[in-house]
Amino acid sequence: MTTRISSRMPYRNHLSPPQFPAPWAVDWGEDRYGLWMSFAVNQVRQTFRWMRPGTFLMGATGKKKKQRAWLGQETLHKVTLTQGFWLADTTVTQKMWHTVMLTSPSGFQGDLHPVTRISWQDAQTFLSRLNHCLAGLHARLPTEAEWEYACRAGSTTPFSTGAEISPNLANYNENNNDQSYRKRTTTVKRFPCNAWGLFDMHGNVWEWCQDYWQPDVTAQDAVDPQGPNQGNFRVARGGSWANDAYLVRSACRVHYPPNYCFGSVGIRLAV
Repeated sequence: MTTRISSRMPYRNHLSPPQFPAPWAVDWGEDRYGLWMSFAVNQVRQTFRWMRPGTFLMGATGKKKKQRAWLGQETLHKVTLTQGFWLADTTVTQKMWHTVMLTSPSGFQGDLHPVTRISWQDAQTFLSRLNHCLAGLHARLPTEAEWEYACRAGSTTPFSTGAEISPNLANYNENNNDQSYRKRTTTVKRFPCNAWGLFDMHGNVWEWCQDYWQPDVTAQDAVDPQGPNQGNFRVARGGSWANDAYLVRSACRVHYPPNYCFGSVGIRLAV
């Protein structure tokens, strides 16, 4: 059940956004997952969920079962995010991308499928144009730490669903099982959301993050980590329709050149 919140007075609680709703919001409210608000571009909507400040364990324990050159280390450490943030409940759809960019780069076409075949650099162009469309909007990509915090949604297991995941809960390649392997993207919101109201954090498409790549995250406690100041690669998270369960874990980290685009990577917006 959704409760509509009509007041534009700022929230006083430090766990709540400093201003709610934002000037660019066309609709807003509160439900069992927390606060939400939406923007619209030419009647194409995107909803955001409020991620409250908090502390979590980032990374994973144990040795990697599968060594792959493009995988990063997942040293377990405590991360504190002192500032809350808004995160889109879905990846950017092809319909939203086309509305802003007037292009259709994706291989698997469908208005409500995630946009794919976009580079990190393409994402920056999209963000610039989107922010120009809506006064006061400062959309960006989430940091790697913000992304994992939101994906876990309070969980400490390999997946937000627990120790295991199944094709009924996410779009991924389950050991090349032809009966469950969809071999393409699926529409956003097809699978259940996590405990914080976010869809497809596991699988469907990799999601670019803002950070420059680092082979390993620090073992020391970190506060509001932003990643390195420079580098040759950018981080992607979440796994995709083409990957096995190991790569769609909450802690899995990969990197690609910022100009690289392929059919299993997209973006999710943060504010």
